[in-house]
Amino acid sequence: MIKDKKIWEEFEREELKAEKLSYHDALKIFEAMWQEGVSLGVLPPKDPLEDIEIDIKIARILNSCLKNL
Repeated sequence: MIKDKKIWEEFEREELKAEKLSYHDALKIFEAMWQEGVSLGVLPPKDPLEDIEIDIKIARILNSCLKNL
C-alpha cells in the first residue's frame, strides 16, 4: 500500500528518467504485448469504434491531468 504519494511520484519520475529504451526494444515489447492480446482473443477488436465515447472521456481526463504537472 502506498502511504506517501509524493515519495511514490518521485520514485516513478526517477525510474522513467533512468529507463532508456531504444525504439527497437520498445517495439519488441509492443509486439509481444500485441501477440499476448491476440492469443487471449481480445485483439484485434471486432469493432474498433465500439465504446469510443468512453475512450475520448478518458483521454480528456488524462490530458487535463498532464497539464497540471
